[in-house]
Amino acid sequence: MTSKSLRKTIQQLNQDPQRAQVMAADCPSRAVLGHITSRWGVLVLVMLLERTHRFSELRRAVGGVSEKMLAQTLDALAYDGMVLRVAHQVVPPHVEYSLTPLGRQAAERLEVLVDWIEDNFPLIQQAQDAAALKAA
Repeated sequence: MTSKSLRKTIQQLNQDPQRAQVMAADCPSRAVLGHITSRWGVLVLVMLLERTHRFSELRRAVGGVSEKMLAQTLDALAYDGMVLRVAHQVVPPHVEYSLTPLGRQAAERLEVLVDWIEDNFPLIQQAQDAAALKAA
């Protein structure tokens, strides 16, 4: 059975009205999917798997992310219940970010994908090079 037919079978068996239907255009779960699978969302979640980080640590660890994008990403992930934001009342401000249990589940799944991409990047690059040659 393919993963697509498995998803369809599960969907038919699980007609729970509380369950999200991410394939439906108007399902609000699509926004969550976007937050979790955005470039910065994936990288932040995977980085937080190792431990709690301060904002500045995350900014240094996630190469290329701007302060604004990191703040927006963290806010969205916190809103979705994936990330816990703890602000300590000290001067200068000290804010820490960690994964919630829900966020940990998502991050563990994303880590597998990130590892697969890193492991298979030479093959991916070969395919990209071949496509570029064919297009030229």
